[in-house]
This record gives sequence, C-alpha cells and structure tokens, in this order.
Amino acid sequence: MFKVAFATSDRVSVNQHFGASAGFAIYAVDGERSRLVEVAEYPAESMDGNENKLAERISTLADCAAVYCLAVGGSAVRQLLASGVQPVRLESACAIDALLLELRRAICVGGVAWVDQRVKREAPASRFDRMAEEGWHE
Repeated sequence: MFKVAFATSDRVSVNQHFGASAGFAIYAVDGERSRLVEVAEYPAESMDGNENKLAERISTLADCAAVYCLAVGGSAVRQLLASGVQPVRLESACAIDALLLELRRAICVGGVAWVDQRVKREAPASRFDRMAEEGWHE
C-alpha cells in the first residue's frame, strides 16, 4: 500500500496546479482498495508572497509515492523527484475516483510506469533472491 496525493479544491477532482493548489486529498492505495487518509488545505492568504509554499507542499507529501495535478513547474518537479514523489501532470481535470480505479488496476496488472517501478521496489524479495543476497552457494 502506498499514498498518492491529488491537487484539488473540491476533494472530488484533480483541478489544481501543484504550486497554487488549495489543497491535496491524500489516499492510501493498494490493488484492492483505496481510502482517504489525509486532507491538506492551504488558506488563500498563504499564497501571495509566500516564498516557502513549495517547500511546505513538498513536506506535506513527503511520504507519498506520487502527486497528480494539472500543472507543475520545473523547480517543483525537481524538488518532488528529489523527495521521492513522482509528479503526474494531467491534461485536464479528472475525477479522483477514476484515477484511483486506474491506480488499483495498475497495481494488480501493471501498465503505468511509475506504479510498476514502485510495486517492483516494494515487492518482497523471493526466497531465492534473499538467498542470493546472503551469499548462499550450492
């Protein structure tokens, strides 16, 4: 199970730019289910002249595998990737429920590159892999 964030103003759809997002809906997702685990909201007054807004948002998403948004600037992309968070830019607003369904399907059968990499990284090693790591010899 891993966490995924969605830039949203209504908790229903991804409809926000990463750096200017009113908030994030953060879900825990696995192959069978997803559940809302956190909502981070930012008041409008925190937007103007706030030099640390990217750092605040990235810190909020530190334990997320990815963040879905409508747009994300180059600096934010670099900082997110350095924090281990995969930014996913959508072409247009999209329902969070539809994205969660796509993610659950991808966890089970693959087909989404960043999900495939994450699943592979988090998969428990097979008995033979563990033996090879321990230096087991016949």
